[in-house]
Amino acid sequence: MGLKHPEEIECHVGGIASYLKDDNPKLRERSANAMGRIGRADVNLVISYFDEVMELRHDESENVRHAFVWACENIASSSPELFCEKLEIFFEMISDSGEKVRIEAPEMFRVVGKRMPYCVKPYLERLCWIAENDENPTVRIHSAGAVRITKKALKES
Repeated sequence: MGLKHPEEIECHVGGIASYLKDDNPKLRERSANAMGRIGRADVNLVISYFDEVMELRHDESENVRHAFVWACENIASSSPELFCEKLEIFFEMISDSGEKVRIEAPEMFRVVGKRMPYCVKPYLERLCWIAENDENPTVRIHSAGAVRITKKALKES
């Protein structure tokens, strides 16, 4: 609903956001996912909860941290400017203890790099190194994709 009909769930966004701080990690995970989809459709509906979403990067649950990255990717698809000054967070998450988080984190650079390549440009050298040297093949692939997309966008701009 949040992605296709955000105006119909607007009255529920506060309730959904309240689960970002719930004791149950599954509820925090699902709330983050929902906020990402809603924010992709209409960032204005989630912007007042943006700081709470950003705090999920410190969550003890790997699934919640993974949902955090995924939610940010969704929001960045329509509002990449919100993340230009926050990309270091995602670079650090490439070294997260959770494999799912490590795999997803480079995708943030692909999403932002496609729309705002100059924000990702300072990370290109380090992403290239990860693309060639990381122990996880999917992290390497996602890092290489972020580099490729960003370089293409830089050429086109």
